[in-house]
Amino acid sequence: MITYILIFLYGISIGSFLNVCIYRIPRRENIVISRSHCRKCNTTLKARDLVPVFSYLFLGGKCRYCKERVSIQYPLVELLNGSLWVLTFFLVGDPIKSIIYCLMISGLLVLSVIDWRTFEIPFGINVYLFVLGIIREVVEGISISILLDFLLVSGFLLFLFLITRGRGIGGGDIKLMAAVGLILGWKLTLVAFFFGCLYGSVIHIIRMKVSKAEHVLAMGPYLSAGIITAAWFGTKILEWYTAGWN
Repeated sequence: MITYILIFLYGISIGSFLNVCIYRIPRRENIVISRSHCRKCNTTLKARDLVPVFSYLFLGGKCRYCKERVSIQYPLVELLNGSLWVLTFFLVGDPIKSIIYCLMISGLLVLSVIDWRTFEIPFGINVYLFVLGIIREVVEGISISILLDFLLVSGFLLFLFLITRGRGIGGGDIKLMAAVGLILGWKLTLVAFFFGCLYGSVIHIIRMKVSKAEHVLAMGPYLSAGIITAAWFGTKILEWYTAGWN
């Protein structure tokens, strides 16, 4: 229990940095050097203003200095990241794999929010995921299957991109699935792609009916949900599927 509490606390702390990335990356702002500040009054925030979740609750969701409302996104992203980290360690079990998956999920969280808002997947996030994938391949032992991991799903998406001249899928989605292929391996990446497409088709149809959403959709959040599904349950899904053929 103590371990999960520590994982959660560390997860919400990283979640605070994810909010910085979500806000600054689309604006091409530095995510490391620049001090955090209120978006309304531009006052530089102190350490006591930046305690994940608790500062928001203590201040009633308002800036300490100008009293303007602070977006609910901040505590939600922090809580979501911490919760996803705990669930990952609980469901995956293997500590090394869990750490890699947690770092992957944090990147996917940033990617999903930005893509949802801008219809663009930041190249830097895909580079980050690619580096994680290389680390995973090195840890588990690089083999010839690395090419399959990298190209199986992304190669299909690239083909789709070429024949539709970019109307069927975005370039960022291709890079995302290539990088994730190195993290999950080709089998789990197939599971991730299947569930990502399933989530995208079902949820977006509902959104078009209910909220009159446009036909064009940001695929990144749905692919990310499929990737997390594969990371958590993919092995059991494949075992169940292959057992049905025996």
